[in-house]
Amino acid sequence: PVRGKNGMVVSASDLATQVGIEILKKCGNAIDAAVAVGFALSVTYPSAGNIGGGGFMVIHLQDGTNTTIDYREKAPYSVNELIFQDSLGNFLPDKSQEGATSSGVPGSVAGLIYALENYGTLTLQDVIQPAIDLAMNGFELEYHLAKSFEYEFGYLDKYPSSRKIFSQDGKVYEEGDLFVQKDLAKTLQLIKEKGVDGFYKGET
Repeated sequence: PVRGKNGMVVSASDLATQVGIEILKKCGNAIDAAVAVGFALSVTYPSAGNIGGGGFMVIHLQDGTNTTIDYREKAPYSVNELIFQDSLGNFLPDKSQEGATSSGVPGSVAGLIYALENYGTLTLQDVIQPAIDLAMNGFELEYHLAKSFEYEFGYLDKYPSSRKIFSQDGKVYEEGDLFVQKDLAKTLQLIKEKGVDGFYKGET
């Protein structure tokens, strides 16, 4: 946790937490900071804080009202239980655990933008820019993130496109290495420019 002038920010990443503190210093409210941290985590905490997933946001308003936003992933519209079975009705675990058929439609981007538009005070451009900068310019890997890359390194053999990003020319990233994610920066830039349509429509 880091306490700023206008509140406290807690996240799984020091860099993302600092993004939230800077938003509070710019007179953003708690939702502005939370959304900025959410997008920053997609860069600095890829195993869990990502735009390819979903989540919940619980909000306590100044007037005492409490509300929750549910933006968990949903199954694609055309999916049914048969997609995970063979012609005899036998369950095929790999179909539900790996590849395109295993993923839901991500809710994170829609949920974070919904929260910002309904409860925030700053613009999407204001709160997403720090995440874009972190992805484009890179950041030094801290110990735990570097170790998580090392732990998953062998698994990346199955996914060359992921291995290209989460390794250095096929070698394991180490603590202190600069980690740059230009493709992610491009995706975040599209969200900045077009909002939800920058993620759920068009190129992305």
